[in-house]
Amino acid sequence: MTVSLLVTNAYLYIDRDWEIPNGWIALKDGRVHSVGHSGETPPRAEKNLSANGKLVTPGLINAHHHMYQNLTRAYAPVTNGTLFEWLQGLYPLWAGLDEESVYLSTAVAMIELLMGGCTTSMDHMYVHPKPFLIDAQFRAAKDIGFRFHATRGSMTRSIEDGGLPPASVVQDEDTILADSERLVHAYHDASPGAMGRVALAPCSLFSVSERIMTESASMADRYDLRLHTHLAEDHDEDRYCADVYGCTPTEYFERVGWASPRSWVAHYIYPSTDEIDRLAHAGVCTAQCPCSNMMIGGGSADAMDMRRRGMRVGLGCDGSASTDHASLWLETRMALLLGRFRNGPHSMTARDALDMATRGGAACLGWDDEIGHLKPGACADLVVWQMSEISLAGALTDPVEAWLRCAPATAGTTIVNGRILVENGQPVLKNLRDILGAHRKEAMRIQRLNISI
Repeated sequence: MTVSLLVTNAYLYIDRDWEIPNGWIALKDGRVHSVGHSGETPPRAEKNLSANGKLVTPGLINAHHHMYQNLTRAYAPVTNGTLFEWLQGLYPLWAGLDEESVYLSTAVAMIELLMGGCTTSMDHMYVHPKPFLIDAQFRAAKDIGFRFHATRGSMTRSIEDGGLPPASVVQDEDTILADSERLVHAYHDASPGAMGRVALAPCSLFSVSERIMTESASMADRYDLRLHTHLAEDHDEDRYCADVYGCTPTEYFERVGWASPRSWVAHYIYPSTDEIDRLAHAGVCTAQCPCSNMMIGGGSADAMDMRRRGMRVGLGCDGSASTDHASLWLETRMALLLGRFRNGPHSMTARDALDMATRGGAACLGWDDEIGHLKPGACADLVVWQMSEISLAGALTDPVEAWLRCAPATAGTTIVNGRILVENGQPVLKNLRDILGAHRKEAMRIQRLNISI
């Protein structure tokens, strides 16, 4: 038996409660073939890679993102705004999105995610000033080799209808539903080991009509899809739902048929404990975005309390224009710091945070049978982590804790579907400079700048 790739001399984090201090992992046909410790003879391999004693984990899974927003990172006029002020300032710029800018922003986001150890990501693409934007995202994912779970986002309420965005970025209900169905037929791959899947993701309760919420749930049942939206993220959302629907955001979420194991929500900062219990019992997962929530001053959920109540919790980078980065390693570290800051040093460990970034994210995407762990048979998505000798000096007893405490860490090698996409800390992509140059031009256009390149 010959495998395609063998990684040796590694501290292997296979799954929660399964670690191999001096181990090897063999990959074949896009899957984990076998794992073992140094005393066991590994299979022969076409390519051998020594981890040199470094930590190897499953690829991290990004459960909430808005990739197009890296075109407006650190945009000065809105850096100190509230969530709603930030959105109102950027929606007019995002109205300039087209297929080229979405392709480039998606490519940059995926490359950055790979460098931060992320091997699977969703994207919440809810701004649609032009058609076929998600098609452009799938082209980028295919060109890079990234495992991608697109979500067809939507908005129906513009400023004229009492919403936040301009009319140029919202769509009518029939257009949204027809395009959602088109994307499912064109790109959703339900087969094991899929590289592309589609979920349905109305932006938020205050940005779409009730019909979009209910018919999205119905379509998800019909095609066996996941459902995603923002929920209970801001006090303004509480006031909106009380005024318009006469209930809380969670109660409305339940009313429109979304409280099911198909659903995962982003943020979920301001529910009551009873509401958390109800959604946990219904099988709803949540994605926390620690850096974004802190950057925008919007509060944060108690992720460990949610986990204790039975809710699966993943992590996400959120919009590049609020977080201004796409490092899921950094989100994982911030989740650890935020959890301990909130509830004390006994409340959370690095392994808890890593579990959220792997198993938790996989649960959000409904994919934890194949990704988020490295058991034999899992998708061959893994990371050999890279840290400087200076950062690790003295860290001799616990590589997983050191991974988040002794910062910074980046991906030395990132493998997706058995392919090396980051090697020696650098993306394996021949046209990276061209992508970055074209991205800069598009970012200048979107931001309406006239700066010398």
